[in-house]
Amino acid sequence: DNKLIVLTLEKHDQMKWWSCCIQGDPEIDTKKIVPENSKLSDLDGETRQTVEKMMFDQRQKAAGKPTSDQMKQHELLEKFKQAHPEMDFSKANVNYGGSSSGGNFNFG
Repeated sequence: DNKLIVLTLEKHDQMKWWSCCIQGDPEIDTKKIVPENSKLSDLDGETRQTVEKMMFDQRQKAAGKPTSDQMKQHELLEKFKQAHPEMDFSKANVNYGGSSSGGNFNFG
């Protein structure tokens, strides 16, 4: 028969909706799309991990605490300080960024 074409399209940015499938097709009003609720257990491992990280970071920000990225930055700085005891960090003002408090947290 050979009259069937199967075409698989993969989005590079999984976080954005396409306004249409094929350029020139009528555009879909993506503002009207309401995604169905899903449980974390329904998500694939990578997506679940991303959502859990976002939820953690949101809770941390709401509590005025550092996000996971800011904690990672702090950890890297501490390792660097340990590797370079000859350097004086006593007057260093570190800003980990990404928060309303300027990213200055008391990690001690």
